Amino acid sequence: MLSASRFRSILDWTNQRCQLCHQPLSTQEQVWCQHCIEHFPQPPYCRRCGATTLADVEQCGACLSSPPPWQRLIRLGEYQPPLRQCVQRYKFSGKFWLAHPLGKHLAAKIDNPAPVLLPVPLHPLRRWQRGFNQSTALAWSIAACTDSQVVPHGFRRIRHTPVQKQLSRHQRQQNLRGAFELTLNNLPCHVAIVDDVVTTGSTVAELTKILKTNGVQTIDIYCICYTPMPM
Repeated sequence: MLSASRFRSILDWTNQRCQLCHQPLSTQEQVWCQHCIEHFPQPPYCRRCGATTLADVEQCGACLSSPPPWQRLIRLGEYQPPLRQCVQRYKFSGKFWLAHPLGKHLAAKIDNPAPVLLPVPLHPLRRWQRGFNQSTALAWSIAACTDSQVVPHGFRRIRHTPVQKQLSRHQRQQNLRGAFELTLNNLPCHVAIVDDVVTTGSTVAELTKILKTNGVQTIDIYCICYTPMPM
């Protein structure tokens, strides 16, 4: 977990400029200026599946007819600029410390935090390539604001799978079958799965099914971004 002092030292190293527009920041605790934060894409969405809607709703029409296996999805915004750039720099440019502000902003949207947070696991090979698990770092940052407990290795990825990005919804579902296992027992009745970006929901749906098989009743999804599959 990134300490407050370590976070401040990293901000000092970045010369106290907005990480998006590079304008000077007014306080040491900022990463982005208020102008850029206000442009994070935050349209209304369905609190059940995460899809963008015309107005905030608890369940959209699609969920009423075919709901996802989890109960609630909380997202920071859509996978569109400038939030998309934040996620890409966080995951692929080694800026692991962005987990702190991203988690803080996301935690502010959670009104009934799950007592236990379970990050989406990475296969050891992919974690070695990236240097860290972005979902675990995000979970620690959320927990610091919600008093939830993070179980960093609650899930284990037991099969290395191809990257999901270029796969269809059906291919993603097939790709993930049998890829995970739960490593612990005696979970509370309410937990949350933490991921960085949810697209089709195939990954979190597979993990949700495993939790339900093990007696968990209420499962939330916490993610930075939701992005719809291209038509």
